[in-house]
Amino acid sequence: MMSEPKVYAANRKGLIQFLLIGMLLLPVAVFLLDREAFAARPYMLLPLLAPIVLIAWIYFGTVYWLQDGRLRYKSGPWKGAVAVESITLIEEGKTSWVGMKPALARNGLVIKYNRFDEIYIAPESNQEVIADLLSINRNIQVVKR
Repeated sequence: MMSEPKVYAANRKGLIQFLLIGMLLLPVAVFLLDREAFAARPYMLLPLLAPIVLIAWIYFGTVYWLQDGRLRYKSGPWKGAVAVESITLIEEGKTSWVGMKPALARNGLVIKYNRFDEIYIAPESNQEVIADLLSINRNIQVVKR
């Protein structure tokens, strides 16, 4: 039997907003620079739209949730899960620049699990996620950065 999931919204502050706006303005700027070329061949805008679709999918489709003893995440086309019992350390307020990052903001949570695995998430409330993870696995060490 599956338990009801507890959902955490992603923090959407920071660079991702400027990236999305920039990607939206790029096709408009290119179109305005050479209207005649695009009027004759409108399909030339399609390669410019593909990155916009991907970034928008990531922006609007990033979410985290706890269900059946797993911390699950989805960020655009990427999704996965981490067994809460395998989590050993959470670094709060840190930003990871390498590895798996289904996150849209800085100062999130670096979650270390198994022996060498880690994932970076950035929920709206770091404290709420930490409290819920600790309620499942009291052996998690929490470090503030």
